This record gives sequence, C-alpha cells and structure tokens, in this order.
Amino acid sequence: MFRAYESLKDRYSTWEEVLESTEEEVALFIKSSGMYNLKARRIQAALREIKERVGKLDLSHLATMDLEEAKKWLTSLHGVGPKTAAIVLLFSFERPVLPVDTHVWRVTKRLGLIDEKVSREKAHVLLEEIMPQSCIPSLNKNLVRHGREVCKAQNPQCDDCFLSGLCRYYEGLK
Repeated sequence: MFRAYESLKDRYSTWEEVLESTEEEVALFIKSSGMYNLKARRIQAALREIKERVGKLDLSHLATMDLEEAKKWLTSLHGVGPKTAAIVLLFSFERPVLPVDTHVWRVTKRLGLIDEKVSREKAHVLLEEIMPQSCIPSLNKNLVRHGREVCKAQNPQCDDCFLSGLCRYYEGLK
C-alpha cells in the first residue's frame, strides 16, 4: 500500500493533478496495491467529493474535529471504510486511531485481544477501547511488521515468536 502511495506521490505533485488525470493513468501508478482499477476510480471519486464538500482538496479541518466526527466524515466518502479513515487520521494528522488491516486483525485475534469471530470493522472499535492512545502509532507499525514477518497467515513462526507465552493461538497448538 505504501509503495503505491509513494508511486502516486512521485508521479503527481498535487491531488488536483490526480483528480485531473485519467483513471487509467492513476491505476497504472498504484498497480502494486492490487485491485488498482477499482482503487483508482474510488480515489478520484473521493477527491471529487472532497472538493465539492470543502471547496478545495483539503482535509485540514479533520485535525481539530472531534475524532468520532472525523471518522464519520471520512467514511461518508464513497469507497472509504474504517481502515482507510484510520490510516488518514493516524498518518496525516497523528490522531490516535488504529488501522486494522489483515495483519493487525490476525495477530490480535491470535493473541486473544479480540475474539476469533470479531469482524474487522468491530475490531477497530474494540482495539481502540483497550489500547492506550499513546501506544497506537508504534503498536500499529509493530503489529503489521509482526504479522508480515513472524505471525504469518500461512506458516506462522510460533517457535521463534517472543509473544508465544502470551498467545492463545500458540497455546492451542500444544
């Protein structure tokens, strides 16, 4: 995802340029993210909607908006779900919001922080309730990294995991 974002930012110097570009060209620069045609369409639709609502391509009002209202505002944009809203708020505005991607979701379920049957959408709410706000930025980065490198979907490396003593999944393997 970050590779696609960097590619987009390398190609376009402003969001206006992204909006004025063709959908096909935007898709070309975010190809590494997967589902790039759909994402290109949604990016441009969100940019159009932001421009209509705000009058320009600017989200700075989210910095001072109540956190729940900022989440609602972002998720009211077509194609923007809780994960994307959390990414924008965390990485662009340093707001204490935990993006729950596939890695965060898997690792927190395996550790028993959330129930196995909890949806990703519900996981956003539950995990934010139990995590100290000051920990969220580093927690997100570390959970994603741990999920990619150790607690993989297929073939988790439980014997090499420093969290195995706290892990419900590992306990179930014994």
